[in-house]
Amino acid sequence: MNIDIGNALGTTPGVTEATLERLDDRVIDAHEQISTGRQTDSHGYAALNLPERTDPEAIRQAVDRFADTEAIVTVGIGGSALGAATIARALGGSPESYFLDNVDPARIRRLLDRLPLEQTVIHAVSKSGTTAETLSNFLIVKQALTQQGIDWRDRTIVTTGSEGNLRQLADRHDLPALDVPSGVPGRYAVLSAVGLVPAALQGHDIEAILRGGSDIATGLTGSLFESPAYAYGAVSYALAQRGAQANAVVPYAESLETFAEWYAQLWAESLGKDGIGQTPIRALGATDQHSQLQLYRAGPRDKLVTMIRPRERPDVEIPETDLDGLSYLGGATLGELLDAEFDATEASLEAADRPSVRIEIDRVDERSLGRLLYGIEAACVLYGELANIETFTQPAVEWSKRAARGLLGGGEFSEAEQVADKTTLVVSDSSSQ
Repeated sequence: MNIDIGNALGTTPGVTEATLERLDDRVIDAHEQISTGRQTDSHGYAALNLPERTDPEAIRQAVDRFADTEAIVTVGIGGSALGAATIARALGGSPESYFLDNVDPARIRRLLDRLPLEQTVIHAVSKSGTTAETLSNFLIVKQALTQQGIDWRDRTIVTTGSEGNLRQLADRHDLPALDVPSGVPGRYAVLSAVGLVPAALQGHDIEAILRGGSDIATGLTGSLFESPAYAYGAVSYALAQRGAQANAVVPYAESLETFAEWYAQLWAESLGKDGIGQTPIRALGATDQHSQLQLYRAGPRDKLVTMIRPRERPDVEIPETDLDGLSYLGGATLGELLDAEFDATEASLEAADRPSVRIEIDRVDERSLGRLLYGIEAACVLYGELANIETFTQPAVEWSKRAARGLLGGGEFSEAEQVADKTTLVVSDSSSQ
């Protein structure tokens, strides 16, 4: 993984090399804090030990019984689904992987109608084993299997904590069960069974994913000028301090589109504290340079654009044509066109004096994906240290969970009572009467 921060120098907002050299002293201190947290396996910092801590053989043994699989349905939400979705969709392959990470009844009905349930594996993921959305969806899928005369116990694997409803269910029915790593917030759990089960079922090299994470872990030094992950975290922090309150993440590979969703949760939930934080914006190159780029280049000067691409990819040649104005495309490839779009967007932002950062990986494969995921996690942790915030908590998320549970009769929660205090000012058109 390489980081090019040159297009964040001297822009508006922007940083200078002298600024980064001064900031590097703080990066060294932050690295010491991160290293201490890793050595003691402290809450949150333990995530950065997952490449060495995760046992790929345990994952493979747990999924070995599902040899006749045609589809995988991961039932989880947030960090219990997005990491797995990122890896499965980036690497692709068979069996097809689906994710129930919302409680939209229309979506789950459509999915259950199209799945070959007899050859479908259900992967239920919840650290607490009490997550309302996850347990609700799981119960619905479990019922659908039973109604089809399928023994749901033969089609279910669980990843959960040491206690809770899912753990009790796994123990009672002798289900294959893997552990959500202790001390690791869900959004940082991608390099564990939480993120790797669908990839293992698809036959991908999960050891290579972990090796990729280890590559970046061993390269975490005390200087932003020696570590790509720290360079990205430090520059993002410095630009946010100077007004770049949003960060548009634009992968130029459709297989990495879900990566931008994973990134958005990691960045928002980790850094949105105490009235500060950098708002992530999800985009896709080259699609969104025909829409959102207008805003990035000519709108408020409050954004950093993070551009991501693989250096190598499969390619498709563009056929020759005699159409006026298009003959220049003949003999070129879609990969060359996509690279030209990337370079043009980057130059367009530079010409408009807008900051961008380039992240390049070798290719979209297991090892490069492990490097990218771990690198962004380390960058986020460093940003949190520099901003002096509690990177590994999510109190605002917990507030809404308690409110929803109270509204559904799951206990007495003051947050639920506050829902009734909502201010309303409704404007309706006559056709809705």
